[in-house]
Amino acid sequence: MNRFWSWLALFFGILYFALPLIGTLEFSLRMRRGEYSLDAYRVVLGDPRFQATFSYSVAMAVATIIVGVLLVVPTAYWVQLKLRRWRPIIEFITLLPLVIPPIVIVFGYIRLYNTSSFLPLTGSAWGTNLLLMFGYVVLALPYMYRAVDTGLRAIDVRTLTEAAESLGAGWLTIMTRVILPNVLVAVLSGAFLTFAIVIGEFVLAALLNRPAFGPYLQLVGANRAYEPAALAVIAFSITWVCMGLIQLVTRFQKHTFAKR
Repeated sequence: MNRFWSWLALFFGILYFALPLIGTLEFSLRMRRGEYSLDAYRVVLGDPRFQATFSYSVAMAVATIIVGVLLVVPTAYWVQLKLRRWRPIIEFITLLPLVIPPIVIVFGYIRLYNTSSFLPLTGSAWGTNLLLMFGYVVLALPYMYRAVDTGLRAIDVRTLTEAAESLGAGWLTIMTRVILPNVLVAVLSGAFLTFAIVIGEFVLAALLNRPAFGPYLQLVGANRAYEPAALAVIAFSITWVCMGLIQLVTRFQKHTFAKR
């Protein structure tokens, strides 16, 4: 009986999430009157603004992932190795982006880094891009840190570090050749989540006036009918591809370890 109610809850949960997506997909195929077609997708994918904004967001996502990994992995490793008493404080700090709205963060950035400040990052495109990238790092911090921290807890960091030091390895060698390979799946999980966040983010990019994919989605949604549905399906597909890649990487590493 308990199993019946569990399957029933799962069924209604799937309907709750699947029906709106199916409806959006079906509507996106109705651009040609009287028949289904991919015209909306052809229009969207052929739009130079789509190509420019999507390429920009992909580049920002890659930069955000690189900076996030360089920031989070050494921090989480050091907390796990030497600063365990600081873990609650670090976890609290990494949770702040979930509590503080992005609009508050971006207004703080504009206030601190405008053209009349000591560090006028908003005065140039390069500086604004840098500011946006660090804003994305902040937004992705809770997900990246928890993914890496979970991976580090699953291994014996202290023993691996002592073994590497006994063989003469330095700090950089330990990080790149001992710790990082053992938490690669966790890092990739955080990276894919970061990618999905950056691709769909709107507030930071819009208020910093950057040509990102999120503001483009909002602009098309305000002026078109079928193209926004196509864009919604594309954005959702990107998110699911990221989730699928996480599962594939996890299974591949488990299969590799099983062979060993």
